[in-house]
Amino acid sequence: MAKQRMNCLAFMLLSKGRMYRHLPGSYNTDMALESRYTDKHAKAGLDFAFPAIETWQNQFPGYEIAIDDPELTSVCPKTGLPDFGVLTIRYMPRERCLELKSLKEYLFSYRNLGIFQENIVNQVLEDVVKACDPVWAVVRGEFRPRGGIGTAVEARWPRPAA
Repeated sequence: MAKQRMNCLAFMLLSKGRMYRHLPGSYNTDMALESRYTDKHAKAGLDFAFPAIETWQNQFPGYEIAIDDPELTSVCPKTGLPDFGVLTIRYMPRERCLELKSLKEYLFSYRNLGIFQENIVNQVLEDVVKACDPVWAVVRGEFRPRGGIGTAVEARWPRPAA
């Protein structure tokens, strides 16, 4: 008992008088032992019925279109907390160009959707390619920090060989 009290006093002196206790089973001790994210979280949002992106007939060959959405929002599928980001779509049209109003409505469908940021970027790329069959396309998402960590995700079409 005296040894335990000595250790506690020494710890209090080292911590400038603040008392800290280790609680068995606390968040930090279990963090590495339990998987907090499941396959269900990873697939969340990917089965959503996204609205179609309309297109119009391209009139010129060999140019690049860049579109950015500076206010993309979604929701973390695990915590329900909002995610904010800037989404940029760059592509070279072949025969069809993306119609911007329908693209805006499409991107708005992510607003209350529980989906990981990485999945947003890849899903948008897949839907852009499906809509207009571009020569090439790049979708980049830059998501605001939450908990001190920001994320930048970039996906390209055609997809690189794995």
